[in-house]
Amino acid sequence: MGGLQRFEQRLESMISGAFARAFRSAVQPVEIAAALQRECDNNAQILSRERRMVPNDFHVELSTSDLERLAPYDTALADELTHQVQDHADAQGYVFPGPIAIEFEPAEDLVTGRFRIRSRAQARVQSNATHTQVRRARAVLEINNTKHPLTPPGLVVGRGTEADVRINDPGVSRRHVEFEVHSVTTASGARDLRIEAKDLGSTNGILIDGHKVTRAGVRDGSVVRVGNTTMTVRMGEDVDDGLGDADV
Repeated sequence: MGGLQRFEQRLESMISGAFARAFRSAVQPVEIAAALQRECDNNAQILSRERRMVPNDFHVELSTSDLERLAPYDTALADELTHQVQDHADAQGYVFPGPIAIEFEPAEDLVTGRFRIRSRAQARVQSNATHTQVRRARAVLEINNTKHPLTPPGLVVGRGTEADVRINDPGVSRRHVEFEVHSVTTASGARDLRIEAKDLGSTNGILIDGHKVTRAGVRDGSVVRVGNTTMTVRMGEDVDDGLGDADV
């Protein structure tokens, strides 16, 4: 029995016939499952002879009518689709950069029975910063829905265990970029922060606001890209905006 057939049987046993009736003339869950598998196949990146990295963050866009039909079952379906994608990855030797996430979203340009999928590889991010340190920081680094405090003397971002913020992104070097943070006194006597990003001799370099540099100052809203990962600097009032805190 194929993986998609097992997927259908699990759904039937879990949700009973109500699910099948709701989707009789709409998008079929097995079609979404097959499309997610193709999304992995079509976007696999070779890491080595035996390892290929695939997207782990999926957004399934549906018509409003299909999304309304799905609403009572969306959590259960997302869980089953996650298991199905993981089973497919195990069978094909794929690896994910972080946890699998599947979300359903409306798309006004889609009609009933039509859907599309957007995907990306979103790396897992970890640091040793506490929630209290994040909340008290006057500047933070936002990475994949996590926040990391930018406080003097600064922090190192990389893939290796020696980095202060660790990103599971194969395009990121073990010690990729350092954010140097200095507390300075302004002309009015107030205390302020000066932050600079410095490439630590990484393989792929760094981009700041779209420009490749080896060292440059950053400000509120500056976007720094390393490998496949985008980081945003937030300072002052924009820091506490409800994003998840750093993993501890």
